[in-house]
Amino acid sequence: MSLAPRAVLVHRRTAYAEAVARHGTPGAADFFLRTRGRCLTELEEADEQQRRALAAVAAAVPADWRTGTVERADLSRFLFAPEDVVVVVGQDGLVANVAKHLSGQVVVGIDPLPGRNAGVLVPHPASAARDLLHRSVSGGSCELRTMVRASTDDGQELHALNEVFVGHRSHQTARYVLTAGDRREEQASSGVVTGTGTGATGWLASLSRGRAATALPTPVDPALAWFVREAWPSRTTGADLVAGALTDQSLTLDVLSDELVVFGDGLEDDRLTVSRGQRITVTVSPRRLALLR
Repeated sequence: MSLAPRAVLVHRRTAYAEAVARHGTPGAADFFLRTRGRCLTELEEADEQQRRALAAVAAAVPADWRTGTVERADLSRFLFAPEDVVVVVGQDGLVANVAKHLSGQVVVGIDPLPGRNAGVLVPHPASAARDLLHRSVSGGSCELRTMVRASTDDGQELHALNEVFVGHRSHQTARYVLTAGDRREEQASSGVVTGTGTGATGWLASLSRGRAATALPTPVDPALAWFVREAWPSRTTGADLVAGALTDQSLTLDVLSDELVVFGDGLEDDRLTVSRGQRITVTVSPRRLALLR
């Protein structure tokens, strides 16, 4: 007998909750903000809107479904099941945070602040949750967004929706040998960023400025774009192999530094660590984000 679907509500702690936790009380948080020309009220209003959105989504879950809730900080410890429907109530970045932990589960993006976020990955209002949940298990149309994978020669692996970064932990000089296709170059740089079409409006957009030869993919293209940040030429290092595209190929980095890190979607705390002599391989991920439209 197959299990009933489980709606997993994903959210993150609001700016209001973070401010109160940092300063101890709402009054102390309000005093701190007011001395800087802000007030706690605007954060409190956004907090209340998110609470209402979460309540509306929870109320919309069919009676014969199961329900789970997870906060962003606990995603790495949460076990997603194949029958889950993942409902992200938050901003676009939260979808990226959860995507790396999924293996094909349908994702429904809910905007808790309609009209303010204008999120690409969270386009739906909470009022549409009931219909969206029914569509998620009855053949509703999903947009399959490409992801990127970084793997190491000792079996570590990381998937990301926007991009992966390989470089020094403090963004100082990283030393490695970069191989792309039949080209190979020893480099010293601020790191290498490889991203998807979803990430093409973020970090990749900045890195691609002035590099018109490398076109950025669309979110559903099974392709990646990569860029080397600030490669420095010297007697032993080059700066010619600094951008390109990947489809069926891989990008490899043979580490020459004592230690480098690999992280995805800006989450530096959730990283892989590699040392001199190891190899990092970056490819299109076999996983894709199934975003309900």
